[in-house]
Amino acid sequence: MNTIAIVDYGMGNFHSVARALQAAAPGHDIRIARDATAIDAAERVVFPGQGAMPDCMHTLEASGLRAAVLRAARDKPLLGVCVGEQMLFTRSDEGDTPGLGIFPGTVRRFAGPAFDAAEGGEARLKVPHMGWNPVHQTQAHPLWEGIAQDTPFYFVHSYYALPDDPALVAGTSRHGVEFCCAIAAGNIFAVQFHPEKSAEPGLRMYRNFARWRP
Repeated sequence: MNTIAIVDYGMGNFHSVARALQAAAPGHDIRIARDATAIDAAERVVFPGQGAMPDCMHTLEASGLRAAVLRAARDKPLLGVCVGEQMLFTRSDEGDTPGLGIFPGTVRRFAGPAFDAAEGGEARLKVPHMGWNPVHQTQAHPLWEGIAQDTPFYFVHSYYALPDDPALVAGTSRHGVEFCCAIAAGNIFAVQFHPEKSAEPGLRMYRNFARWRP
């Protein structure tokens, strides 16, 4: 039985993610991991996050789990979710906060309020961005298997990742501007949206992650 560790450093929907994974991958051992040993022992790792980036990075440091997350990112299937995706980058504009630096890039805030030209200039851009948005897959990946192009997923965020390398982008969405909402490189896949809040498509993504052999 494969073990999937959900990194619990105090800033994420850990129990919601666990329930979604249990529903999507009942043959796996789903564990909320609060210590490095549990993360090191797992076959694959989910790295969620919610709230402000400075708080997430501070809490991750205080938890003593930063090094374990970096070890997992080197050679285990790792799925970043929401701020867990943002933390993989070099720096965030939110509090001018350094991230984990796994990928070069910056986390930017949506510029708003502003007119959304894609909607005829009639609607003002709301920040934070909350609700269902279509996700356009920009590269094939096993975690997209069985998920139709432009399937809506659920978002709650004010910031989004801007990778230095466009080849890292695996999916985009739109909120006033087109933005990166999924990245893929080697053993890492990460998304800005919340699969655990995205009904069947989100469960399918977790099911795909449980089967993924990068």
